[in-house]
Amino acid sequence: MSTPKNAAAKAQSSTIFRTLARIGFVVLGVVHIVIGAIAISVATGGGGEADQGGAMEALQQNPLGFALLWIIAVGLFALGVWQVAEAFLERDSDAKKKWGYRAKYIGTAAAYFAIGGTALVFALGGQSDSSESTKTLSATVLAAPGGVFLLVLVGLGVAAVGVAFIVRGITQAFKKNLELPGDKREKGVLTFGTVGYVAKGVAVAVTGILFVVAAVTHDPEAAGGLDAALHSLAQLPFGSVILWVVGAGLAIYGLFCFTRARYAKM
Repeated sequence: MSTPKNAAAKAQSSTIFRTLARIGFVVLGVVHIVIGAIAISVATGGGGEADQGGAMEALQQNPLGFALLWIIAVGLFALGVWQVAEAFLERDSDAKKKWGYRAKYIGTAAAYFAIGGTALVFALGGQSDSSESTKTLSATVLAAPGGVFLLVLVGLGVAAVGVAFIVRGITQAFKKNLELPGDKREKGVLTFGTVGYVAKGVAVAVTGILFVVAAVTHDPEAAGGLDAALHSLAQLPFGSVILWVVGAGLAIYGLFCFTRARYAKM
């Protein structure tokens, strides 16, 4: 009799599925490089939305964009399913750690599915405004009973994820998920990972803070997702420099994703 755990094990033993999941890391890298490039453009006086929707729109305008968007959607859906399979197959003997890992895997899968879904919308010729979707979500939550409290919890949760990225980068905790080459390439992989994780953590943490601001001020317009978070960095003293550095860091995280496609334990 087939069980979810058996199905997960069978999926992970499939060479084709494993290859698609590795492609998922590659396309995730492409998305982050485009977001980083848009952020740098904003920092230097240009325009564009520095989030998943803005990245997909930029790719859609490329002559090969629709084909790439389909590849992004398939790769990220495969990577998301892989994370779900990891959740089913988690075997840590400590029950608290096991469920903590499972929650992390499911949360990561949800993020991959969301980005993959955005890519699919654009691949089908549609449009999706990530910032407006975030504002609509914030307004819906604020309108619900206890909405302010709920939105603060959402913001704190997102900010905590950002801090976790920063810590993961500084401590290089991501190493345990890699099969590193053990030569001079290893230093490059670790450098990309450290810089990339810290930059992404900063962007995600600021996104979470904006949710809290939206809750406290009862203004859903304050919560605009990743694009609003990056634009808010530009308003700080030396903001253009800060935004440029974070944008470059996001692009480096994209390069790290390329290395994950090669060295990830799968």
